Amino acid sequence: MTEGAFVLPRWGFVQLFSTPTDLLPAAKVIRTAVQEAAGGQYGIVAGGPEDDVVIDLLLSSHLPHQQGYEIEIEPNGIHVTAATAEGAFYAAQTLAQIICQHADLRLPCMQIEDGPDFRARGVMLDVSRDKVPTMETLFALVDQFAALKLNQLQLYTEHTFAYRGHPQVWAEASPFTGEEILALDQYCRDRFIELVPNQNSFGHMERFLKLPEYNDLAECPDGFTFPWGYRHPTGFTLNPLDERSIELVESLYAELLPHFTSPLFNVGCDETFDLGLGKSKEECDRVGKGRVYLEFLKKIHHLLQDHQKIMMFWGDIILHHPELIDELPRDVVAMEWGYEAGHPFDDHLAQFDSAGIPVFVCPGTSSWCSLTGRTDNALANLREAAASGVRQGAAGYLITDWGDWGHHQPLPVSYLGYAAGAAYAWSHEANRELDIPAALDTHVFHDPSRTMGHLAYDLGNVYQSVKTPLPNGSRFFWTLLGGEARKNLYEGVTAEEFDRAREMIGEILPRLASQRMRRADASLVTDEFAFAGRLLDHACRRGRYLLNRQSERAETLATELRGLTEEHRRIWRARNREGGLKESAGRLERAAQVYEA
Repeated sequence: MTEGAFVLPRWGFVQLFSTPTDLLPAAKVIRTAVQEAAGGQYGIVAGGPEDDVVIDLLLSSHLPHQQGYEIEIEPNGIHVTAATAEGAFYAAQTLAQIICQHADLRLPCMQIEDGPDFRARGVMLDVSRDKVPTMETLFALVDQFAALKLNQLQLYTEHTFAYRGHPQVWAEASPFTGEEILALDQYCRDRFIELVPNQNSFGHMERFLKLPEYNDLAECPDGFTFPWGYRHPTGFTLNPLDERSIELVESLYAELLPHFTSPLFNVGCDETFDLGLGKSKEECDRVGKGRVYLEFLKKIHHLLQDHQKIMMFWGDIILHHPELIDELPRDVVAMEWGYEAGHPFDDHLAQFDSAGIPVFVCPGTSSWCSLTGRTDNALANLREAAASGVRQGAAGYLITDWGDWGHHQPLPVSYLGYAAGAAYAWSHEANRELDIPAALDTHVFHDPSRTMGHLAYDLGNVYQSVKTPLPNGSRFFWTLLGGEARKNLYEGVTAEEFDRAREMIGEILPRLASQRMRRADASLVTDEFAFAGRLLDHACRRGRYLLNRQSERAETLATELRGLTEEHRRIWRARNREGGLKESAGRLERAAQVYEA
């Protein structure tokens, strides 16, 4: 901070030096910020008189970081210097953040030197677990991500691209078309975000393998039992020994990849749970499961040479066979994922680093299988991933946001994870003690009442009312949707713990009435949090009922859950396509059957 203040005029000019067209996106961000803060009107110029220039933008090669920038606010104007157009765009986002916090346009004088810890900072959205966002939703998210200085987006795909060669797979999924992906790719590039294709290619292929046309390609066509005891009724993983498997994969790539300008491609290949349990068992017994996995991975890598793409893949399976890591092609990127506080990021990153394999560190929002989030776990996981990534020199940081078991959490439940992860990825040291609720109110919810950030934070911590929290989800979620097959995931929760959670919810939700969000979708965000809170409360009442059938009236609970299911449909349709809704709502409908027993 330096002495004095600069009163930003309500009209003036942003002047661009160096290569003006490269700086135009940054200038537009600044102009919009002034207009939204105080109705100001700014022009953008590349020359002319200097006396009415308020802000100048300049490119300079002397800055140490390609995405770095400097901002100097002086009593007579604002000067922005950046290494690249991308750096200038991030400088503009910072300046916009400063302006939005000074409604009187009196900006304190200061000097900023800034640049990110991670070159690549992104979000991966699960668009295959039922919920496929509308293009309007995606465009709004891209704008939000750009404001948070994120620069990569992946859409996790199993069956939700409209493959012309495989129409039966996505027939009821409301998939993305090629034209939509082309439009999204351009929209992202205009905001310095790289849209990276993501198509699972080995495990998690059940949307294909459950169909008669593809079932013979499955490792276990008649299903298998997961390590945690749940029976999967159909094929899940491709048989790596069948040449038709790699032919199927190639047919997907040939259609998908031309729609993306990114040189990267995430081929997935995680969680091949049934590998070696079926058709490849003999070969796995002979040479080892890890060897069979690696050979199929190499076949995929070979395919990508023709497409001129750099292969990214989830690193969980190869880490079970560390002796094979050194045999990975050196031009791949490993994606090290882990979603719980205390995950051994350091150890896993070191194993890839010792083999010369670039790595992205991939924490999560902790939103899935939770209804309202798991705040404390999310923040610890996101912080620890950033710290490990900085120590180990990770190539990137990817915030994952999944939708397991029906994607029942509304989108804004994940905003906390997006924003916190973006902050930690930009500068872990500067942001590790960040006041997350306050930052959410200022930069995400735009709520001057300081309500929504704290509400999202607190509602996401209701899961802590159970003394024995559950990894990768909350016991309340499984109380609602686990059913008899997953009874072990919610057994042991006491009546007192259900009551404590309800007390917390009862204290948090009424605060919604105090919010004053300045977002175009403020009413919808309010409805989404109210719905998520009520669904969580119903899960607690259901838990009490399962413990003691006399504690609640079954008829009352059934009526309430039917109403919540209808609300789920309404909330879903506000941001998402119809495909997948029937399946997601069906889980709630089946949950209501326990009240009829």
